[in-house]
Amino acid sequence: MNKAVTEGLVFMPPAFSSDTLNQWSRSDGSPGSDTYAYFSGAAFVPADADFGGCLEIQKLDQTQRLRFMGQTPIPAGCYLRVTVRIKAIAGALPTIAIAGRPVQANDSTVTGVATRAQPVTIARYGQIYEVSAIVGAGARRGVDLVWGPQAAFGHFGFDLTGPNGGVVRVDDIRIEDVTSVFHREMMDWVDVRDFGAIGDGSTDDSAAFEAADQAARGRRVLVSKGTYRLAQSVTLDSRVQFEGRVTMPDAAILSLTKDYDLPKYIDAFGGDEALALKKALQALMNNSDHESLDMGGRRVSVFEPIDLRAAVPNRSSYAQRRVLRNGQIRAETSAAWNPTVVTSQASYAASNRWRLTNVANIANIPVGSLVEGAGVGREVYVRSVNVGAREVGLSQPLSDAQGTQTYTFTRFKYLLDLSGFDRLDKFEIDDVEFQCSEVASGVLLPPSGVVNVIRNCVFNRPGHRGISSHGEGCQGLLIDHNQFISWEPDKLTQDRYTIGFNVNANDVKIRNNRASQFRHFAVISGAHNIISGNHFFQGDPASSGLRSAGIVLCLRACNTQITGNYVDNCFIEWTNEREPDPDFTGGWGFAGLSITNNVMLCSNVPTWFSFIVVKPYGSGHRIYGMNVTGNTFRSTGIVIDRAERVDTSFAPLDLASMRSVHFSGNTYHNVHLASANPLLVQHAQNSAASVWQVETGAALPFDGYAMEVESVVTRGPSRTGSNAVRHHMPYASVRAGASQNAVQLTWPEAMQGAVTLRVRMDV
Repeated sequence: MNKAVTEGLVFMPPAFSSDTLNQWSRSDGSPGSDTYAYFSGAAFVPADADFGGCLEIQKLDQTQRLRFMGQTPIPAGCYLRVTVRIKAIAGALPTIAIAGRPVQANDSTVTGVATRAQPVTIARYGQIYEVSAIVGAGARRGVDLVWGPQAAFGHFGFDLTGPNGGVVRVDDIRIEDVTSVFHREMMDWVDVRDFGAIGDGSTDDSAAFEAADQAARGRRVLVSKGTYRLAQSVTLDSRVQFEGRVTMPDAAILSLTKDYDLPKYIDAFGGDEALALKKALQALMNNSDHESLDMGGRRVSVFEPIDLRAAVPNRSSYAQRRVLRNGQIRAETSAAWNPTVVTSQASYAASNRWRLTNVANIANIPVGSLVEGAGVGREVYVRSVNVGAREVGLSQPLSDAQGTQTYTFTRFKYLLDLSGFDRLDKFEIDDVEFQCSEVASGVLLPPSGVVNVIRNCVFNRPGHRGISSHGEGCQGLLIDHNQFISWEPDKLTQDRYTIGFNVNANDVKIRNNRASQFRHFAVISGAHNIISGNHFFQGDPASSGLRSAGIVLCLRACNTQITGNYVDNCFIEWTNEREPDPDFTGGWGFAGLSITNNVMLCSNVPTWFSFIVVKPYGSGHRIYGMNVTGNTFRSTGIVIDRAERVDTSFAPLDLASMRSVHFSGNTYHNVHLASANPLLVQHAQNSAASVWQVETGAALPFDGYAMEVESVVTRGPSRTGSNAVRHHMPYASVRAGASQNAVQLTWPEAMQGAVTLRVRMDV
């Protein structure tokens, strides 16, 4: 449909007449230029036999120009056909070409484009030649003058070239909308080529894309075949269809606000899945009008880590909720996944507990590296590197590493690396499988941030780590409903080195996850955490095989709830390996741990295996607040000694200082000592004695001392040696016996009988 009708635009210049010759310029059509009015070489002919009224011109200049001085509009996406009918009357025969001057909206001339169409030679007198050319923004087949999106209007006409002296007559010039030749208004798309896009891979087509988007008005934008370079950021608010592909600088953003999903970005970038994911995430972190990027169930194969900060170079921090969801990221074989390993000598002091100083070779140590060395606890990472000061910032203090030594720094490579941000809050990963292929690790968290979320994800066969925190980007972290699948099930437990995840900060929620056969499921350094509903198992087929900790709590005052989990062939280990001076000098000690309503199972383990292990790294430590209730402890195939124990590799606990330890309501199967506190002890004295020694049988938790007797109840009458009934009440003395775990009952006289005691190992 013609735009002259649909939009009220007027394309046709006025007909030639003696009154309109002053509207026809003899140069480029600029206002104020010379016209054909009163020009001796031209005249209006009112009654030509072929044309009726027409303009007669004698060619006097080398290029005889004629341009309409009025502004003929060129709407975005519109194509105009300019037609001239001409015949030679006398003299030399010229050539003719449709020509015009393209003008921008600010009245400046558009440069760098063709302004004259292919010329036509007039070969004989009296014959009518119809010459036409099509003008428009797009470089389509059949378009003679491609003016791009900058041209807002034009001054149209023709040029006569060739020998001078000839006389021609020209009928009225026609200008008509021929947009329908290229596409119909009824189509539900507009093509970027119609707005000046070239698609040659080098011309900047940014303006053409945005012009097409503005003209779409509810229709789709079609990116037809070609390679389109977008040198600037481009936002398309219309739906878009990619037949061609785009290229962009790393810093330029492509925002597809109506078609924001990963499959569309893969189409946009010609099937380059890794690049498409980076550019889509870049748009997500730059207010794409979406809170989440849907991967559309696509598998994205990557040959190197996705560094989100590098993909979003204009952001060093971000605090609005953003979500990556519904797809798979798969590591393909590449040397880019090989860990970077650096060894350096450095010094450490308890007075500067978060720093390594005088670090040699510091410029080669990457942020996010795992730190290993004598006295370095598990999962300590490089948080920052100050090359000038030769200092390395640590994610956690070291346990007993004062002095100078050589450290090893190992930087694992992660499928999704968030470490480049200064701070990242409320970033969520939902329903994404990290297919690590035994070479890559999963996710490296930012150095700082709160309430980030990893939910419904699968970490499949990570080469080294599932999720790592090298700072406090794990503050308030939610790890919910994920699967962690190790590639090491065929290894003996003691030979495994992959770890599900670690956290450093507080308030972490770890819920309803499943993990199989890692060295550790979780290494936790913060406090105030909730760990619930998880199933983690770490067994191997060895007979009397060693087992590793499923959960490692690295902070003695942990204030952590572990409830409703399935702890399978592994144990909960509670340490103080984050203390540079590990000996107890004050404070609460090991405090605030609640282990409730868990299912704990083991098989093919040594008899000394226990489900709960407290490991002091220094002397003088005590437990001050521990609740172990409602758990089921079960061993199959062998009877283990006890469910809980102290690992005395470095030091024992101070059993005389235990406080607020509660063991009750637990169920024991194939566990020799059913620990409880208070412990119900029954004692039968078959021969009269004034002092009865009541043994607890090492059944107090952690083989603790008998520190308190809550109650003594006689079962039946107490009798003297002569069988006389007495109604005496004994007094109790605690910490009796060589192991200090017995109670002595002292009577007024020698007695025999039976009693039940409630004995505590704490005060």
